[in-house]
Amino acid sequence: MIAQIVFALILVAAVALFTRNIRRIARNIHLGKPQVINDRKAERWRTMALVALGQSKLVARPVAGFFHILIYAGFVIINLEVLEIVIDGLFGTHRIGAFLGGFYDFLIGSFEVLALGVLLACVVFIARRAIVQLPRFHKPEMKGWPSRDAMIILVTEIALMCAFLTMNAADHALQAHGADHYIQAGAYPVSAAIASTLNLTNLQPSTLIQIERGAWWFHIVGILAFLNYLPYSKHFHIILAFPNVWYSKLEPRTQVSNMPRITGEVKSMMDPSVPPPEPAPARTVAGAEVPERFGAKDVFDLSWKNLMDAYSCTECGRCTSECPANLTGKLLSPRKIMMDTRDRAEEIGQVIDAKGKWEDDGKSLHTRITDEELWACTTCNACTQACPVNIDPVSIIMDMRRYLVMEESRTRPALTGMFNNVENNGAPWAFGPDRRMEWTQE
Repeated sequence: MIAQIVFALILVAAVALFTRNIRRIARNIHLGKPQVINDRKAERWRTMALVALGQSKLVARPVAGFFHILIYAGFVIINLEVLEIVIDGLFGTHRIGAFLGGFYDFLIGSFEVLALGVLLACVVFIARRAIVQLPRFHKPEMKGWPSRDAMIILVTEIALMCAFLTMNAADHALQAHGADHYIQAGAYPVSAAIASTLNLTNLQPSTLIQIERGAWWFHIVGILAFLNYLPYSKHFHIILAFPNVWYSKLEPRTQVSNMPRITGEVKSMMDPSVPPPEPAPARTVAGAEVPERFGAKDVFDLSWKNLMDAYSCTECGRCTSECPANLTGKLLSPRKIMMDTRDRAEEIGQVIDAKGKWEDDGKSLHTRITDEELWACTTCNACTQACPVNIDPVSIIMDMRRYLVMEESRTRPALTGMFNNVENNGAPWAFGPDRRMEWTQE
């Protein structure tokens, strides 16, 4: 009974903390501007099924794709076992699902095979980072916490799978002993081999119970701790991948959205009968007024979908490894753009948490992302094509560049010349329309 009470308290505390963290992240995402995304619903469901559920973009790189699918399947399917563990922990039962008979045997056997697959995949991923040292895992933005975060998750998953198989191995041995409370249920293709190798059946039932209970507690408390680690980790994409793909951009990737205010101004200039648009009223966000801006100075000027993209980033680096600017040695890394956007949203959220409202801290998104990075982008959208969860870094880059040009009058010298030529000559070239055909006379 005491064990059940302790487990219930841990479970309630873990769920409460997770709920609090989810609300914090939702608040941070909604720091962005409103954006209505509810069109083409059938296409959105189809895209989510293909990209998020089917992992279609991951298998573009077969080795990483195969092992990621192992971990993904293990995470989704093995968690069915967690439901049984929670019920057993709350009610003091043991293997409550045993009434399913042969189907239960199939489930437990499948869980074990998947657990072994997850173990193998995690070892491979650690080797790719630490031994093979794939370049995309060792870019400047991956130094420090991002690299440690990935390793923490991989090691944690290995520990959880080892605890799961140890628990089952001890359970299997206890069933062989006919121990009270350990009913004959389940199939153990992996843990039975472990039990045989370690001669667990030669141990006393009391010792086996300690091993089984210790592994049981480690496994379930580890899962609850892992759950609450996710909101602080890049692995939060486990939760956001599906909604992020559902809300992803369906228009052609290279289509750049217009700013309604600018579109209205142009229409007014071209047709005097069209009145110029009225400035949008300032938004109130976290107790502070945010004025309308051309482009993005800070995360308040991005859309909520841009911020969801940032929180959905897996930091896998496929975007950066495909970016032609990064490949030629320029500073731009689409992955860093997303990481910086998320970190800035977190920074603002911490100020709101501490003071109860937003107070300008003298920083902005441009404090983290340099002009050099922004202007290196060719808007080719190779990054959006490569992203496994349909993140769109180019949208953020374009909004930040718009702010530089339209509000700060800061741009590259070559672009300044082009802008002047367009204004004076109606074309990007440094001569008037009357001279455009002179080349034919040479």
